[in-house]
Amino acid sequence: MILFQGFMLGLLGGALYHNLCLAGLKLTSATFAATFFNLNPVFTYVVALVFGLETFTLKTLPGTAKVAGTAICIGGAMLFPFYKGFEIKIWHSKIDLLHRNHIHNIPQNANSSRMFSYHEVAGLGISLMACLSYALWIILQAKVSVHYPCFYSSTFLMSFTGSIQAFIYAICFDREWKRWKLGWDIRLLSVFYLGVISSGVTVTVLAWCVSKRGPLFVSIFNPLALLVTAVASSLVLQEKLHLGSIIGGVLIVLGLYTVLWGISKELKKKLEKRSTSDN
Repeated sequence: MILFQGFMLGLLGGALYHNLCLAGLKLTSATFAATFFNLNPVFTYVVALVFGLETFTLKTLPGTAKVAGTAICIGGAMLFPFYKGFEIKIWHSKIDLLHRNHIHNIPQNANSSRMFSYHEVAGLGISLMACLSYALWIILQAKVSVHYPCFYSSTFLMSFTGSIQAFIYAICFDREWKRWKLGWDIRLLSVFYLGVISSGVTVTVLAWCVSKRGPLFVSIFNPLALLVTAVASSLVLQEKLHLGSIIGGVLIVLGLYTVLWGISKELKKKLEKRSTSDN
C-alpha cells in the first residue's frame, strides 16, 4: 500500500502536475503561471470539502471568509483570459531570453488576437487541472504521513516514481534524439536549476520551514513568487503587463489571504478546545 501511495504521489505531485504546469506556461506566460500557483491552497480547500476533510459553514466569520476568499480567487483567475485592459509600461529592457519566439510576440492583428485569446483559455483550463492535481497530491500526502511518517524516504519514493512516470511520458511524445541532447547552453542550466534548486533544495527548505513555523506561515509567502516573477519576466522575457492581469493578481492574493485567515482562526479554535478538554 505504501508503494502504491508513493506511486500516486509521484503521479499527482510529480509527473502530472509539472507537465500540466509546463503546458499551461507554454500557452500563457510566466506571470500567469505564478499567479495560478497562489490558487493551490484554495483548490486544496475545495477538494477537501468534497472529500469531507473540511467543513462548509456560513454561520461563523472564519467559514464565511474561506468561502468568500475562494470566490474572490476564482473571480481573479477568470480575469486573465477574458479581460486585458491597457498595457502598463513600468520600465524598458533590451534583454529578451525568448528571442521573440513566444506566443505573446505574434503580430497583433484580428486573427492573432483571436488566437491569443484561444491560447489563454486553453492555458487557463490546463492550469486549473494542474491546481486540481496539486490539491489531490496534498490531501493524499496528508493521508500517507499518518501511516508512513518518514518524510525524507517518502519524498524519495515520490520523486523516484515520478521520475519514471515522467520519463515514460517524455519517451511517448519526444522520440527525436535532438530534443534530449543537452549542451552547454540555457537548456542545461534550466534542467540543472529545476532538478537541483526547484525540486531538491526547495522541498527540503519548505519541509524545514513547515516544521519550524507551520504550513500557514509558509503559505503566506506564496504571493511573493508572483511579484518576483512579474518583475523578472518584464525585464528578461519582454513580457507585457496589462491592467487585467494586475487586477486579477491582486484579487487572487486578496482571496488567498482571506482563506488563510479563515483557516488560521478555525485552527486556533480547535487548539483552544483541545487544550480545554485536556485540562
